Amino acid sequence: MPEIEIDLYSDTQTRPTAGMREAIARAPVGDEQREEDPSVNRLCAQTCELLGKEAALFLPSGTMCNQIAIAVHCQQGDEIIADRTAHIINSEGAGAAAFAGSLVHALGGSRGVYSAEQVEAAVREETRYKPRTALISVEQTSNAGGGTVWSLSTIESVAKVAGRHGIPMHMDGARLMNAVVASGTSARDFAKSFSSIWIDLSKGLGRPVGGVLAGSREFIERAWRWKHRLGGAMRQAGIVAAAGVYALENHVERLAEDHANARLLADLLATVPGIVIEPETVETNIVYFDVKGTGMMALDVYQALLKHGVRIGRTSPYLMRAVTHLDVDRSGVKRAADAVGAVLTKRSAA
Repeated sequence: MPEIEIDLYSDTQTRPTAGMREAIARAPVGDEQREEDPSVNRLCAQTCELLGKEAALFLPSGTMCNQIAIAVHCQQGDEIIADRTAHIINSEGAGAAAFAGSLVHALGGSRGVYSAEQVEAAVREETRYKPRTALISVEQTSNAGGGTVWSLSTIESVAKVAGRHGIPMHMDGARLMNAVVASGTSARDFAKSFSSIWIDLSKGLGRPVGGVLAGSREFIERAWRWKHRLGGAMRQAGIVAAAGVYALENHVERLAEDHANARLLADLLATVPGIVIEPETVETNIVYFDVKGTGMMALDVYQALLKHGVRIGRTSPYLMRAVTHLDVDRSGVKRAADAVGAVLTKRSAA
């Protein structure tokens, strides 16, 4: 396989910066299962302050954050409301069914964002014949929706419906800080309507692994049991928690660069004949584009780009996804766009 020089497959491809590696090397550690790891405790306290929650729990992955939250909120036979593009439906191995015995009611939102009216229509009537609507889940930003930001007003309107029916809300905050930077809304304001919420530090924030789940003290106490049950014990986890502290202190504001680079990439791709893309819909760091009009399939484009040292993901036979992050600067984005143009120009010439 050719060396990949520009990797836009996902923002999970980021590597620790020199400063982060130094923070990892200096990190004080202890047994995090006994709550004796200073670096883990600092990260959890920092997350609680950021989100305005009582307690937090450091976990190995965002998927585990989602699945533990679902397992705490739901019982067997319960139903979760989420958008049809949601990560918990499409990318977590049916974990809601496997661990919590729950099903998901998929709503057809707009670019990953559904409305309060859709939620109202989806909430089940209380009867022995139907599943109980136990949880409403929001993914911020919407990955498969194209990095779309859930506005605070939309969240609050959904929360009003949830409140009327006594249904808790959960936020999959995989790219919450991207939404914060793009919208100017604080993480605490976004978090206010949710009984549980987590932030992923291994995507745009550049930490190598892990997420932090937050909520009430009672919720986190119950989450601890699920952490053990699912094998989430990490012991001297301060070496990775310290990277999370560094990320929150140094890598949040710079997300604006990724957003600007994503829009630049979208604008450049829009000039390539045959590519279908709407640059104005690019709000954060995710760029989807359709290559059907080029006469090539996404797999063909993917493989051809690898020969140019560029990797861009593919999500369907003709749809591709590029995600900007701290390891790809403005010049790298331009080179990636040039590579796409070169691949498709060569195809046209052939």
